Amino acid sequence: MITNIAHKYLDFKYKEVAGFINKPICTQEKVLSYLLRNGAQTSIGDQYNFSSIENKDDFRKQVPVFHYEDLRPYLDKILIDKQQNVLWNKPVKWFAMSSGTTEDKSKYIPVTQESLAKGHYKCGEQMLAIYGQANHKAGFFFGKTLVLGGSKQINNIGDGIFTGDISAILIKNLYFWAKRSRTPESISLLPDWEVKLQALADYAVKNDIRAFMGVPSWLLVLLKKIKADTGRELTDIWPNLEVFFHGGVSFTPFEEQYKKIIRKPEMHYWEIYNASEGFFGVQFSDKSKDMLLMLDSGIYYEFVPMSEWNSEYPRTLTLDEVETGQNYALLISTNGGLWRYMIGDTIEFTSTTPYLFRITGRTKNFINAFGEEIIIDNAERALSEACKDTGAQITEYTAAPVYFGDENTGAHEWFIEFSVEPDDLDEFVKSLDDNLKRVNSDYEAKRSYNLSLGLPIVKSLPKGTFNEWLKSIGKLGGQNKVPRLSNNRDYIDRLRLFIEQTR
Repeated sequence: MITNIAHKYLDFKYKEVAGFINKPICTQEKVLSYLLRNGAQTSIGDQYNFSSIENKDDFRKQVPVFHYEDLRPYLDKILIDKQQNVLWNKPVKWFAMSSGTTEDKSKYIPVTQESLAKGHYKCGEQMLAIYGQANHKAGFFFGKTLVLGGSKQINNIGDGIFTGDISAILIKNLYFWAKRSRTPESISLLPDWEVKLQALADYAVKNDIRAFMGVPSWLLVLLKKIKADTGRELTDIWPNLEVFFHGGVSFTPFEEQYKKIIRKPEMHYWEIYNASEGFFGVQFSDKSKDMLLMLDSGIYYEFVPMSEWNSEYPRTLTLDEVETGQNYALLISTNGGLWRYMIGDTIEFTSTTPYLFRITGRTKNFINAFGEEIIIDNAERALSEACKDTGAQITEYTAAPVYFGDENTGAHEWFIEFSVEPDDLDEFVKSLDDNLKRVNSDYEAKRSYNLSLGLPIVKSLPKGTFNEWLKSIGKLGGQNKVPRLSNNRDYIDRLRLFIEQTR
């Protein structure tokens, strides 16, 4: 009875998904119209004359592209001056604190009731429907979902405005019936990561956990702790465990470790793309990690070609203009009050019927010191193959260029924390180099004869180094991420200094 009701509900929600799959361009046009209708009643709408915009071309001509620095004066009007109707014509009660990496300064991303209800939560339900459509025997709804959210406190900054990371905001405002099946709020919102880790472990071993939800790197820490503390296999603790809905960082470096610690061939690993700015994508099939672009959640999408990323006035494409196999930066307008906002993430479409994509990196997380244009997707595919070749497993990594010196050519320096060391580090380096050449022709050209780019320099770090580093700068747990690639050496040099000081 319960199974039938649950699957009927999932089927009902999937009709929404089928609707925008069948009419993607029409759906996006309706979203833009809805956004402009509400945005016309705001300060930014007056400034850029939203009421006169009749189509997507008018929108591109009249409204500039916004980066966070451009958005900040509008946010200050809400946060400091307590003004209303600045970016959206309804009150903004929440601001998601987001840095994306370990940079010291947080960004404040506006979150409205509409962006929660018509965006994050709606897409969450559609995510379950897509998963249920692909897995007709799904039974996760009979048990509990272990949610590993952010570890920041929710702070009141006056006049009913609150800040917290997006996972904390989602947990705090979740529908009461959904809260019953998840990790209790009293545990999920604990501010101290290490205290929360123990509380999560104590809760999890006593409950019928059937699904996980969270960032792969941090959940792996929790699962290893539970296994070590109990001395039991996780499949014995949770025999009905079924699926892990994961996002935040690439799953590729962690996939083999999960298969090793969760000894269950039928376990599903389902990728999602949910950020502070909105819920953008859900894995569409068990056979591929490609994600479906969520088109009816109050977000209007534009796409910036790679050649335009550093342009002051970048040319943008709309959904009907994109092609497969190209790298695009995401530009979004949302019912949270973001307008033509460059979020910094990059994607590549793998299909346009339906619109499927994969995340390829970030506009600022790449290495292009010598014209090699290494993006995160290149790095993680090459690392994955190097691990297969040498029996290694990676927990965390970061990389940056080494620039020309009097006695050396350029190179890429990699700090890697292995959970399983490679059989031969030199062989790992060679495999990494060969696979980077295979996936990136620019890298291959720059490596020719070692003239401008030498072999990668790989330094293996002791286990736990990255966590200790994050803890030392107050960034342990939750949504915090290690920057994978950087075009400058600031992060990797600070990490090196930390290692030298703690030896």
